[in-house]
Amino acid sequence: MTALQLAVPRLCLVALVGVSGSGKSTFAATHFAPFEVLSSDFCRGLVSGDENDQAASADAFDVLYYIAAKRLAAGHLTVVDATNVQPDARRKLVALARAHDVLPVAIVLDVPEKVCVDRNSRRADRDFGAPVVRRQHDQLRRSLRGLAREGFRKVHVLRGVAEVQAATIVREPLRNDFRHETGPFDVIGDVHGCRSELESLLGRLGYALVRDDAGRAVDAAHPEGRRAVFVGDLVDRGPDAPGVLRLVMGMVAAGHAFAVPGNHENKLVRALSGRSVQVTHGLAETLEQLAAEPEEFRRQVEVFCRDLVSHLVLDDGRLVVAHAGLKEAYHGRASGRVRSFALYGETTGETDEFGLPVRYPWADDYRGRAMVLYGHTPVPEPRWVNNTLCLDTGCVFGGRLTALRYPEKQLVAVPAERVWYEPARPFPPAVPPGTSTAVTPTWPGPTDAGPAASGSAGPGSADGVTGGAREPDLLDITDVLGRRVVETRHHGRVTVREDQAAGALEVMSRFAIDPRWLCYLPPTMAPCATSTRTDLLEHPAEAFDAYRSDGVGQVVCEEKHMGSRAVVLVCRDEATARTRFGADDGTTGAVHTRTGRSFFRPEVTEQLLDRLRGALNAAGLWADLDTDWLLLDAELLPWSAKAEDLLRNQYAAVGAAARSALPAALDALDAARAAGLDVGELHDRTAARAGNAEAFTAAYRRYCWPTDGLAGVRLAPFQLLASRGATYHDRDHGWHLALADRLADAAPDLVQATRRVLVDTGDAASTAAGTAWWEELTAAGGEGMVVKPYANLTRGRRGLLQPGVKVRGREYLRIVYGPDYTEPANLDRLRQRGLGHKRSLALREYALGLEALERVARGEPRWRVHEAVFAVLALESEPVDPRL
Repeated sequence: MTALQLAVPRLCLVALVGVSGSGKSTFAATHFAPFEVLSSDFCRGLVSGDENDQAASADAFDVLYYIAAKRLAAGHLTVVDATNVQPDARRKLVALARAHDVLPVAIVLDVPEKVCVDRNSRRADRDFGAPVVRRQHDQLRRSLRGLAREGFRKVHVLRGVAEVQAATIVREPLRNDFRHETGPFDVIGDVHGCRSELESLLGRLGYALVRDDAGRAVDAAHPEGRRAVFVGDLVDRGPDAPGVLRLVMGMVAAGHAFAVPGNHENKLVRALSGRSVQVTHGLAETLEQLAAEPEEFRRQVEVFCRDLVSHLVLDDGRLVVAHAGLKEAYHGRASGRVRSFALYGETTGETDEFGLPVRYPWADDYRGRAMVLYGHTPVPEPRWVNNTLCLDTGCVFGGRLTALRYPEKQLVAVPAERVWYEPARPFPPAVPPGTSTAVTPTWPGPTDAGPAASGSAGPGSADGVTGGAREPDLLDITDVLGRRVVETRHHGRVTVREDQAAGALEVMSRFAIDPRWLCYLPPTMAPCATSTRTDLLEHPAEAFDAYRSDGVGQVVCEEKHMGSRAVVLVCRDEATARTRFGADDGTTGAVHTRTGRSFFRPEVTEQLLDRLRGALNAAGLWADLDTDWLLLDAELLPWSAKAEDLLRNQYAAVGAAARSALPAALDALDAARAAGLDVGELHDRTAARAGNAEAFTAAYRRYCWPTDGLAGVRLAPFQLLASRGATYHDRDHGWHLALADRLADAAPDLVQATRRVLVDTGDAASTAAGTAWWEELTAAGGEGMVVKPYANLTRGRRGLLQPGVKVRGREYLRIVYGPDYTEPANLDRLRQRGLGHKRSLALREYALGLEALERVARGEPRWRVHEAVFAVLALESEPVDPRL
């Protein structure tokens, strides 16, 4: 028999329908992956230990429905292997599919009754007889005609054993699934019949218009292969809805554009199909304009608008376009609820003073990884809200027609030629006629009124206002409580466990600086792989080899300063601190630790920032970087400025006790040896420990010198993290260190330069020179060095690479591991240290730090920045050996 192809959506709920013995389990195992299939028999076994225990059926189906719900919520195709011949059982499956906005599909195995009876009789575990099979078969026959009416969107009936064996499954993408289309795109906001402005915008974007013999624009193509994406509401209110439709329909037909429907297209389809609708909100104008067009064109318009899919998922899921926006749970789903949200959004049921519906601000709560671009609600200026952007800038009301270039994130707009339609709610006037703009979209800062309007009005209305919008700088404890997943651009999703969040909340609420200044926490740093050399734990060769194997040709070796990691946020003046960061207490920045604690008292911090501002002025960096604030990654020296208590109570105490006890023990052993006792081995071991204790004391003392206020304090910046509207992880370390050198030249009493050497990882002479430099540093008492990819942010074959690895010297590690760590037995034990968890932690924290910086530079709301910052602090509670 010719193979029968059964089409099922890639994401759906498949109900296998058939009597016991019809071959459902064999069919499922043949055509679906093991974890895609949920068997009622298996679930009976889970809850009772016996797959045939019918008394356990209720509990078994509770388990089955629960697992199915979890799979569907996660976006996985799910197959239910049960008889499903009873209408009630099928109703539950249809309801489950609808609850998760996926399509329910029925595959019926209509196998002759006698075949099923025979198969069951040959199974020792089946003790029911032919009457049960006969009853199930009767239920199946009564159900066949009504499956579509029950809600199944696809019904496949396989009649007989031969058809069951010949069937194959073909997985089809949903109509909204355009993940294979990667762009670049130009996403265009609501046109509303403004044909002339649309033609101008397309020209501004670089499209070449194609006109018919009558001079009408019927297509537009971009010479670089870009394609337009229209967010809906092409019609109503404006002067030439047919002209807009003719152009957009031509572009879509030619493959030069995509489009989603707006609520106005939805209403137009109902009107053109003869259904009763209210001819309001500009529909009357569109119908009048279409009346002058040929009947064939009107039919083409009806078909085009009716067949538009509710939303588009593009670029491997990174971009979603829907007319009124779409929350993450609906991305790539198909249901009436999804379509309604995409067309109209959600409303509170209230109306404002202009009689327009008040809408739920869905974008304020959006946490998805996909960028969502939408229109529907006119806004004076596009503003990013949690990776969403409204592109309806009210062209028909005298505003502008706006597009976003994707993935460039560049806004391009042209002004309206005039006010074509008076809005129900006052709308700001357009920019002066004859001008056009190309600007970068901005995020609302602390002094902005709040996020752009988002969401949409209800059916039959085009406009509305946002209700209950969250203040962009309001911090809410619920944003950080419990298990959280943070989306990062460079490393995907990072999970924070509930217990980690609780610990971080305790630290941040009790000890951290004012959250207005807490924009970034630096990641932990992993050491290089453990050295194979007999007397060392760490050596540069392992760092060079690791980066070379990951394809990094050039690394920079930076001197590891003997201090504490510090993040420095400095504003040019109080006005900047007030307007950009909301500081109303005269403070102009912060100097804080890796856990967000201030290094100094407020007045001392301001003194340090004032001196650093002087250095920035002298070096000319404010002007060169075109900014009025800077965020620096640095080392604060000496170590004792932060860790005085640690040094006094731990290191000094250990050193003092050893230097006091061990010489006395040696004296006693000398006396014993003089008396003829055999204590040579013990004497040698004690003498070695005494020498180790002296080396330990000398090691930590190198990191201490007296300070009084800022006297004796030095700052060694090594990377510029962010400034107004910019991050700098795409600049190589040579650029960053050159900026630090300029600061050191401008203020040598405060700023210390970072010594470094460049190493070619594939050149033996270069790696030898880098190793010799490390040996000189450590022999002189230095801590060691940090080896980093010279290019800065770097990806390898397996993803994001470590931003740097530390290679610490033998004597510095004595502080970390204890005075006697160099004894052979101790070194052998320490060589077994595992680095995998530390490296994983370092990468996750690095990605979160980058995410925080990018959100800061974009001016995102403070709570969005803190989502990433808080996660870094939370991950610090992971059980990783602190000595690594």
